[in-house]
Amino acid sequence: MSEPDREPPEGPTEDKVQAEHDGKQMARNWVGIAVVSILALLLLAVGLLQATGVVDVFAPIATTETQQWAAVGVLALIVVAIAGWSWSSFVG
Repeated sequence: MSEPDREPPEGPTEDKVQAEHDGKQMARNWVGIAVVSILALLLLAVGLLQATGVVDVFAPIATTETQQWAAVGVLALIVVAIAGWSWSSFVG
């Protein structure tokens, strides 16, 4: 776990350097969560558009429907891996 998570302060932080460090760490954590959320939402939108037949996003690299869904699955695994990495940096 990171320093701020191990021993939360009992009161307001008096040390300016520590407060800046805690603020930067919190910002990094929330940016990571935001990036994963945006990627997951984009993947969901592409998957729904693909399922309804509105778009054929993976046509240049995948010719059959199974191959196109496999490409969506690979992207889903990538988003899950990024989420896991983000969560491990958030927790640890």
